[in-house]
Amino acid sequence: MSDENQVSSDPALEEVMRGVISIDTTEQLHRKWQSSLKTGDPLRVKLGVDPTNPQLHLGHAVPLRKLRQFQDAGHIAVLIIGDYTACVGDPSGKDKTRPTLTHDECRENAQDYLEQAWRILDQERTELRWNGDWFREMSFLDVIALCGRTTVARQLERDDFQKRYAGGKPISLHEFIYPLMQAWDSVQVNADIEVGGTDQTFNLLLGRDLMRQEGLEPQVCMTTPLLVGTDGSMKMSKSHGNSIGISDPPEEMYGKTMSLPDAQMGDYFTLASDLSLVEIEEILAGSPREAKGNLARTLVRLYHDEEKALAAEANFLRVFSQREMPEVIEEYTVAPTDLEDGKIWIVKLIVDAGLAQKNNEARRNIEGGGVRIDEQRLEDHESQVEVREGMVLQVGKRKFRRIRIG
Repeated sequence: MSDENQVSSDPALEEVMRGVISIDTTEQLHRKWQSSLKTGDPLRVKLGVDPTNPQLHLGHAVPLRKLRQFQDAGHIAVLIIGDYTACVGDPSGKDKTRPTLTHDECRENAQDYLEQAWRILDQERTELRWNGDWFREMSFLDVIALCGRTTVARQLERDDFQKRYAGGKPISLHEFIYPLMQAWDSVQVNADIEVGGTDQTFNLLLGRDLMRQEGLEPQVCMTTPLLVGTDGSMKMSKSHGNSIGISDPPEEMYGKTMSLPDAQMGDYFTLASDLSLVEIEEILAGSPREAKGNLARTLVRLYHDEEKALAAEANFLRVFSQREMPEVIEEYTVAPTDLEDGKIWIVKLIVDAGLAQKNNEARRNIEGGGVRIDEQRLEDHESQVEVREGMVLQVGKRKFRRIRIG
């Protein structure tokens, strides 16, 4: 058997290529993999993340899980926390300039981010880097030199910049610097491979260019799909209200998974679970309801444990199949200062209790008939509701809060 066939049939390589959209280039990946097998030197696999939000969801977990697969194959995961790139704001896939964060905000978000990331990555086998370590040492002349590594014409090849430019929408100068910063990260850590979502393709390829310019072997670029959210249409995002957080309580994670459209199950099994492709094929050949329950159990087990997965399933069946109230309901305490004559605006209560992100979302839930207090439906979003000790507020099918008065 040829060396190429040996590499191609390597189960570990097949696993790291699972679910990947594109590889630049597959031939180079095979060559690097084969060289690593011969020499025993592990590959350096980079993932750069910006801590713009402290909460991770299953969409964020897709490239993190890819990094873990490389770790399980014996390679080095290089996780770069973009405490400086986050201050710029990644323009990838955006139709307007992103709000910028302060460095302190980025560092604070990163602490929560890492606590969740270690649920996926093996911390002891992860090389953790902060790109502020090299960017803070650069002079303004160094920044000018970095900007000279590419052209405006090349930057305008990006789909997002093209659309904004054609539509007369502003592109701030600092947004052009972001891809260069991400690419320079690859030079600094001498990455063999970089993993990222499909929206990062331009940035990853620019890393190859800068590595060549520095006389380094260019990195292999592996792009993973952007996981669609629970609505079945938009990219998973907390701002879209369609995300499943990896730190969500077991019952909430289970319930959100059960709300997925059937058509999304294949992607979730492939990208978000640890089941083999053979297992996935067998599960999807059965009934969609049983397959979705299997997926929900699998995800809860991954981020909690088997016991909590089974308990979450039992809770779901009790609440939604038998229409019963859950046995354990998270509590929210209303401050007396928020009450006026013992009452509170229902929209404020829903948002404060964490059952909606914004007032508009709370209003939509009320108008859609999805809000109940002690199983009585509310339909007026202007309602001032009387707060009673121990009353149960329900939003949608899965979200409950027992209200206390502080």
